[in-house]
Amino acid sequence: MKSLQKGFTLIELMIVVAIIGILAAVALPAYQDYTIRAKMSEVILGMSACRTSITEVYQSGAASAMVANGWGCEVGTTQQTKYVAGVTTSADGAVTATIQNISGSVDGSLVTLIPLASAGTAATYTGGSQTLYGWLCGGAGTNVNTKYLPGSCRGM
Repeated sequence: MKSLQKGFTLIELMIVVAIIGILAAVALPAYQDYTIRAKMSEVILGMSACRTSITEVYQSGAASAMVANGWGCEVGTTQQTKYVAGVTTSADGAVTATIQNISGSVDGSLVTLIPLASAGTAATYTGGSQTLYGWLCGGAGTNVNTKYLPGSCRGM
């Protein structure tokens, strides 16, 4: 009489476990980068309030030139968020955020939003009404590895 094999052999099970282990070893680092990038998008979102305020000042025109950290939207140590330790601005409206509580590879780093007068040219605020071309995210002053920045924030 012949006996029928029922179930899997030990070698077949070991091959399946090895394949799952290899897939997990590849997927885990990619997932960690993805979670950092998602948290970084929250940092950019936290900077958007300043971006809106500065755009409004550029378009409506203040009486005189602005000063660094004088745009009224900066976040100090008393107004920290979960992922933003602080937000500062330059006299021309460049917004810089300091990152916290995301990952050891990005904590303490800076990311910037720079107003543009035209494609690739940073705006200089001199008072009066001016038109902005747009905003550059991840430009000069950003020291975060680009793989951790959201896709829309990898500079030009």
